[in-house]
Amino acid sequence: MTRWLDDEEQRTWRSFLAATQLVNEALDRQLQRDAGMPHTYYMILVALSEAPERTMRMSELAARAQSSQSRLSHAVARLEERGWVRRQRCDSDRRGNFAVLTGDGFAALAAAAPGHVEEVRRSLFDALTPEQVGHLAEICAAVRDTLEP
Repeated sequence: MTRWLDDEEQRTWRSFLAATQLVNEALDRQLQRDAGMPHTYYMILVALSEAPERTMRMSELAARAQSSQSRLSHAVARLEERGWVRRQRCDSDRRGNFAVLTGDGFAALAAAAPGHVEEVRRSLFDALTPEQVGHLAEICAAVRDTLEP
């Protein structure tokens, strides 16, 4: 039996979809305009910058970026062309590859970060009270914990 959304759930669902799409579009526009990169590339650079030795297995990076292996491979190829990332073979597993953040990639990330953070603040947090930020954190954690493997 289908559990249809009631009117309040339907309003909430549609509001959630619109809000997340608008925030993502605003972040992507800002990064494209100010840093010449899509939000996806920024998130890859962030993940690598936070990894030990700025290195991460491609499969792990794909999971972290919530991307398919092929989509991530394409993005990493574009980042390699810019000199921001390089691939490195895994010595213990001949089939595996690592993505490594280069110094130029870290510099590009550092240059993009202030504008990105300001856009995150403008697009999301400036519209919320501190209490709403706490509620949003709880809601997002509950949804993530339900869906993450």
